[in-house]
Amino acid sequence: MSESRRVRLNLLLYVLALVAGVAVVVVGVSVVDRVRDDPAPSSLPADGAVQAVALEESDDEEQQRLAAVVESASAEVEALLNVRYDEEKSVAAVLSGATGEFREQYEKATEGLLELMKKQESIQESEVVWTGVVAADADSATVAVAASGTVANKATKGEPTARNYRVQLELVLEDGAWLTRDLQFVP
Repeated sequence: MSESRRVRLNLLLYVLALVAGVAVVVVGVSVVDRVRDDPAPSSLPADGAVQAVALEESDDEEQQRLAAVVESASAEVEALLNVRYDEEKSVAAVLSGATGEFREQYEKATEGLLELMKKQESIQESEVVWTGVVAADADSATVAVAASGTVANKATKGEPTARNYRVQLELVLEDGAWLTRDLQFVP
């Protein structure tokens, strides 16, 4: 390509870039003007002030029911995640908050679990850091629980290693107690 053609092409590209830049500025200014001149959306007050909306408070019975759900789910997760190879009391704590298929599965796995824990000299200490009710009705609830703690065993050479857990529980109301019928670790 000759030198003069290259200069003309560069000049043409420069002019096109300049025109495009001016168009962007003009469109931007017109959009800002329109937004400034438009009244506030219907969900906001006309003066632009943000207002808080008061939600209806749950009745005492509902609050007590949800508090019992949270307490039961938290206790079950703490029982499950606080285990020592030299103590079996956590097994009883988990079973006392379990029902149905989850209880049956946990009972079946307990012997092998305790054997493995003794062999590995495992100690797991955890605490619940957050519990939230995902869904609930009069006799069932889905709850998400986050826990944090440590694990020490032969693989960690006895040194506590940090662990975080997220658990989803399905609870049911049986004879006045909220019991775990399903429990899953969530990635």
